[in-house]
Amino acid sequence: MTGKIAVFLVFLCILQNMETVFDKKAVAKSVQKRAEERYLPSLSYLKAEPVLAPGEWIAKQAMQILPAGGYLRRQKVYRASLEDEETYEMILKKQAEDENEVGADGKLVNPEKAVTVEEPPKMAQVPPEMSIEKLRDFDYLLSNFYTVDSATMIGPDQLNADDLLSRSMKIEKQGDAPKILIFHTHSQEAFIDSVEGDTDTTIVGMGKLLAERLNALGIPTIHHPGVYDLINGQLDRSAAYEYAEAGVRPILEEHPSIEVVIDLHRDGVGEDTHLVTEVNGKPTAQIMFFNGLSRTKDNGDIAYLPNPYIQDNLAFSLQMKLAAEQMYPGFTRRIFLRGYRYSLHMRPKSLLIEAGAQTNTVEEMRNAMELLAVTLQKVIVENP
Repeated sequence: MTGKIAVFLVFLCILQNMETVFDKKAVAKSVQKRAEERYLPSLSYLKAEPVLAPGEWIAKQAMQILPAGGYLRRQKVYRASLEDEETYEMILKKQAEDENEVGADGKLVNPEKAVTVEEPPKMAQVPPEMSIEKLRDFDYLLSNFYTVDSATMIGPDQLNADDLLSRSMKIEKQGDAPKILIFHTHSQEAFIDSVEGDTDTTIVGMGKLLAERLNALGIPTIHHPGVYDLINGQLDRSAAYEYAEAGVRPILEEHPSIEVVIDLHRDGVGEDTHLVTEVNGKPTAQIMFFNGLSRTKDNGDIAYLPNPYIQDNLAFSLQMKLAAEQMYPGFTRRIFLRGYRYSLHMRPKSLLIEAGAQTNTVEEMRNAMELLAVTLQKVIVENP
């Protein structure tokens, strides 16, 4: 990898030197070409593909060697115009620490900061009333379906049942092009009886299984097993969300048909907590939908972690929660609201799901994926 970085830097130096000798005519043609591509893409597509200038060719080859590096370099330039690097890195670190992290010993890394999780009922329970009249009551909706982190806030303007339930989460089902992408910002998350070296028994294996079930239901789905929380072989979450975006963006560009993006995680709980319920006679891990609001009480809106799809995200998680309660009461925990952005800004229909915890078994997790697939089908497919 070090050799590739060196080559990449050499390419950039050559490119910068070559750009200084381009004449004005060449620069004008380049500007015209980029303007056509940005504002008149159809015209640009119809034209014959031009021969790349030497500098452009070198840059293209460099980006192919290190596509994620190129993305992160552009992001660095972007955020430098908004906030100093040190502040931005601090925000990323806080975001990374904003979830219940479990160490290699299977215990919570920061138990004093962890969200308290109550032991779920062992049998399916009667769901709370879900009539539109009840859901229109902000206090009722909040107290029965949500948990709000103490560092963030939300009001009736955002949790408006009429708005959230009127937003269609249905997908275009025609054709065989992929509609759903499943990935894992935290790929190293495992369970109480996971087998070392066998990814099928980790959260990555659960994503693979979920994709298989969705494909079997006729919903074309891609599973991306990329690793973004290991740095030099060591577990490091500090920039995992940024690295994951760099890996996921090219997939979305390659497959513009993808409408649903799911970042599948596993939660962390105290050793004595077991997030399991019984559905159809099977022990099943509970799941939780997790929303980021890009807003904290102390700092207000986090402008340098923008998400234009917050309301769509909230609509998706609420519709999933209500559908699950109707079909499988007790399967889902309350939707959790926290202050940062996470991975929810790449598509309007985005979900961050905390499936089970480190104290769940692989069998319980696999049973949960079966129910999650059916719940997704219920929400995103017309007349499944």
